[in-house]
Amino acid sequence: MADVKEDGPTSPDVHFEPIVKLAPVEIKTLEENEEEVFRIRAKLFRYFNNGESTEWKERGVGDVKILKSNNDETKYRLVMRREKTFKLCANHYLLPSMELKANCDSDRAFVWNTPADFADEEPKAETLAIRFANAENAKKFKTAFQDCQERLTSDEKKDKEKPAGEETDAVAEKLGDLTVKDDNKKDESKAEEESKTKENGDAKEESKDETTEK
Repeated sequence: MADVKEDGPTSPDVHFEPIVKLAPVEIKTLEENEEEVFRIRAKLFRYFNNGESTEWKERGVGDVKILKSNNDETKYRLVMRREKTFKLCANHYLLPSMELKANCDSDRAFVWNTPADFADEEPKAETLAIRFANAENAKKFKTAFQDCQERLTSDEKKDKEKPAGEETDAVAEKLGDLTVKDDNKKDESKAEEESKTKENGDAKEESKDETTEK
């Protein structure tokens, strides 16, 4: 007798429509008008000092980024968010005066100071330390950090060396426009006065003629 194979119960292909349909929500990071010039994973620390004790406190692990403003090419911002929560743990502009130092002679950790970090919404002076997985990543970060500082320094020099004549010419041009506008206004005012004087003269002549006729 041949074996009879019985198929198991088949499950129907059931599809349930969602009860509520939610429209996609656009989440803005305030980085939309900036260009990312560098990104790498790291761990960030903040130097804590309350007057009684001092210690390094971990701020978070995530990607540290350097962003260049699309509206102002002379501005570079360092931003770092914690993994999973994406909460800011570093948010400040790069300045030519910032000095990136090796932390405890380590080849994969650096320390620097910022006069105004906005990670906690309010600007605060902070001493920050960052540590990378290896020396190669640390070197890449240092190179990107210092390259941005060199560009900022170069832009400052260009602004200082900008010929004063260019600004003078621009001001003179604006004053010339104002003078032309003022002259036009004077001419218009003069024309109005002459017109009024002529009208008054004509009126007097008419009055004389009427008197003479009488």
